[in-house]
Amino acid sequence: MTQKQKKNLLRILATSVLMIALAFVPVQGTVRFLLYLVPYLLIGYDILIKAGKGIRNLRAFDESLLMAIATVGAMVLAVYEEHTGGEGDYVEAIAVMLFYQIGEWFQSYAVGRSRKNISELMDIRPDYANVEGEGGMEQVDPDEVEVGTTIIVQPGEKIPIDGIVLEGVSTLNTSALTGESLPRDVGKGDEVISGCINLNGLLKIRTTKEFEESTASKILDLVENASSRKSKSEDFIARFARVYTPAVVFAAIALALFPPLVQRFVMGGAPEWGTWVYRALTFLVISCPCALVISIPLSFFAGLGGASKSGILIKGSNYLETLSQVGTVVMDKTGTLTKGVFDVTAVHPETIDSTELLHLTAHVERYSTHPIAASLRAAYPNEADDCRVEQVEEIAGHGIRAMVNGKTVCVGNEKMMEAIGAKWHSCYHVGTTIHVAIDGTYVGHVIISDVVKPHAKEAITAMHQAGVGKAVMLTGDSGRVAEKVAEELGLDDCFSELLPADKVERVEEILADPGHHGKVAFVGDGINDAPVLARADIGIAMGAMGSDAAIEAADVVLMDDDPLKISKAIRISRKCLRIVHENIYFAIGIKFLCLILGAVGIANMWLAIFADVGVMILAILNAMRALFVEKL
Repeated sequence: MTQKQKKNLLRILATSVLMIALAFVPVQGTVRFLLYLVPYLLIGYDILIKAGKGIRNLRAFDESLLMAIATVGAMVLAVYEEHTGGEGDYVEAIAVMLFYQIGEWFQSYAVGRSRKNISELMDIRPDYANVEGEGGMEQVDPDEVEVGTTIIVQPGEKIPIDGIVLEGVSTLNTSALTGESLPRDVGKGDEVISGCINLNGLLKIRTTKEFEESTASKILDLVENASSRKSKSEDFIARFARVYTPAVVFAAIALALFPPLVQRFVMGGAPEWGTWVYRALTFLVISCPCALVISIPLSFFAGLGGASKSGILIKGSNYLETLSQVGTVVMDKTGTLTKGVFDVTAVHPETIDSTELLHLTAHVERYSTHPIAASLRAAYPNEADDCRVEQVEEIAGHGIRAMVNGKTVCVGNEKMMEAIGAKWHSCYHVGTTIHVAIDGTYVGHVIISDVVKPHAKEAITAMHQAGVGKAVMLTGDSGRVAEKVAEELGLDDCFSELLPADKVERVEEILADPGHHGKVAFVGDGINDAPVLARADIGIAMGAMGSDAAIEAADVVLMDDDPLKISKAIRISRKCLRIVHENIYFAIGIKFLCLILGAVGIANMWLAIFADVGVMILAILNAMRALFVEKL
């Protein structure tokens, strides 16, 4: 709880105690007025000051002015009633201010809760970077660190800038970035991103980006700008309040003046000024648009906070609103539904055993930098044996030839096998086939494939359960590979062998198709996905390993690259918009009902308090539900 919240809570409690105490003090006249003036000013002085500033700055028509006019008027009416022999009710005016402040306190607390979720992300900002220099380790501002600098991250410190581990082994806490509590182990050669916390070992890291281009800096920029992008619902409420507030002020003035004048000059009777002024003041209290003006932005703010807590960064409430309307999700394959890295998925030997086949391919590919070579080496990591690998020759477009223990081993594609006269054959497995021959004799092949992410199939099912009508995959891969992945995951459609421009065309075709329902979302992670991310109704980027261009072009960023978060983001947005609509219908409905009751004299000031403050508190409590997204 902030100092301001504590101070306002004390004011609320002190006013409540004073009102209870004054109910037992038997005084009348001026003394009674002065005694009740104390709790009124205690609870309402800031509202009166704000109303005065609004009038001075020519921006008078807000809830502060409505509260000030209504409560000052109620106090004046109480003095008038007491002066004419009645018992003036000062409690109504104080109660209006008191319950309004209670509503404001609830709103402040709710904003604080949702802001806390977002500020936890802000905690990823590093304060310094440890740079290794000639005189030892020196702490410098992360902005001053150049690309290629060696920095040291000690246990308990944040990684300040993206880079590659040169030395050390450690475990990283990535929860502030991804929303997941599972730590990540890193060692020499691993890429690390800024904002993660180093839990145990000391790491030496070579920076690969400047601070302003690093992951933490980009995320902070997204979060800081998110609340500035307003949704259509928020814009509607802002326009509504600008027209509605002055309209009800003039309506209240007409209600106070017109009926008594009709009574006096048309009906020839005595004008009931007190009755109609009281009704006008009640009308003003009821008319305060607090529930709408406060709860609608708060609902979106809470939704953004709840999403960020789950590792889903939504760049603004306008995107949150669009996300809730998604009916078709179009996805890239590599890096989105698959890991984007090759793995050995099958080994088919002919004249030697499978271990020997992997052993030979790993040794021949030992010095290659190709991703396929890395996969083969990973499948057979035991290179510390007695094999002699000599005369390694890489043949462009074919493969690699080397002498292994005096034998010529060729590892490559069909062209290489045909060039050396080896009788190769195709494989029924889908993937990249690596053929192997020894001294011109075919000995088998290894299948390398891009591996489907663990949650990919579950993610497609979850999307359909969340209300997505169609899940489509676009890929530059071959038709055979695309069809296998689409069948395995249960996708509704897939398009293969596409260039970046082709992907944009496909999305435009889907957007133009009269049969598609709702908005179209595209999910991707590569540089080549940036154009289609920008073209779709809403773009969703994989943030952990996704390219900077994709993250920049996207409207939503999934910080842990888990496709299961797509459906969660949609569910969060739909829950948030459902809460927004509930608050709009509830607040406007109750308002207009009570305004009619107040105008005809059925509603008194106490009902006005419920109509204003009660509805606001209920709407705020409803808005706070958008924070709770764990089970979605």
